[in-house]
Amino acid sequence: MNASSPAPGRIVLLTTSHRVAPGLLSWPAWQALRTADAVLCADGAHPQLPYLREAGIAVAEAAPTAQELVDACAGGRTVVVVATGEGEPALTDGLARLAGTGRLRMPELELLPASYDLPGARLLDLVQVMDRIRAECPWSSQQTHEGLAKYGIEEAYELVEAIEAGDREELREELGDVLLQVVFHARIAEEHPEAPFSIDDVAAGIVAKLIHRHPHVFGEATAETPEEVKAHWLRTKAEEKRRSSVTEGIPLGQPGLALAAKLASRVRTAGLDVPLPQGEGIGYELLALAARAESAGTDPETALRAAAHTYRDAIRRAEGVDPREDEDPS
Repeated sequence: MNASSPAPGRIVLLTTSHRVAPGLLSWPAWQALRTADAVLCADGAHPQLPYLREAGIAVAEAAPTAQELVDACAGGRTVVVVATGEGEPALTDGLARLAGTGRLRMPELELLPASYDLPGARLLDLVQVMDRIRAECPWSSQQTHEGLAKYGIEEAYELVEAIEAGDREELREELGDVLLQVVFHARIAEEHPEAPFSIDDVAAGIVAKLIHRHPHVFGEATAETPEEVKAHWLRTKAEEKRRSSVTEGIPLGQPGLALAAKLASRVRTAGLDVPLPQGEGIGYELLALAARAESAGTDPETALRAAAHTYRDAIRRAEGVDPREDEDPS
């Protein structure tokens, strides 16, 4: 190569996230755009273009080949390419092939992210996908809160099973299924004629609740132990709900052992002296066991499930079946 040949210039591939509002670009991105000799974009409908032009950036709609782009940089020029949603793979592959020949002085190539996804940004994708499914899917468009209720219960139990199994991949998937139920119900709720609400309202509500119930994190209160944190939670919850009975808010449809333990927990936390009812039959015996387990810090529902799993394994061994084999592949 001739040392006196023109400087090869610079190519800046500018990428943006569709999950960030158009026009909200990093300062290095604005600097690159303002100082560039040329700004190109293959997509004339790119959402960033109106904002760039409003800021005085001249953007040419063009889709140059790798060789054309290298030629455009000759003489030390800087060309910024505003990448489309696909990220310009054909262009970058072409540049790599040219560089591989060793016959050209290649421009400096810089990948410059102009906007980044924030944590939780993919939740926006889920909301958009759910919105389209609700509008276009014959099954999803007809669903109601009441019709979906059973799926919420099923997904919650499948999540518990994934936790018990210690399967990280399954846990991730089941968390997604539970999240789907939340987003689905919130999307349906938007259509209520009298009291609509959206997923943003749902999120805003739980954010406000978490902040209010964690004064040791967001306020001036202090808490050094989990017990003190729980005390803060219960105190602020009581102030919010102003219930006339400690039993209010306990879902009666939950499994019996969990229900009994929750009642016992509320009684113990409130400092009430309420003797367990005496009666004949296994139900009263189970109630006493659940209350005893709760008092000892053991979740009776979880303990019984663990014992039941052990019992199931014993049954399968007696049948000559490997307990590790999943009896229900679905």
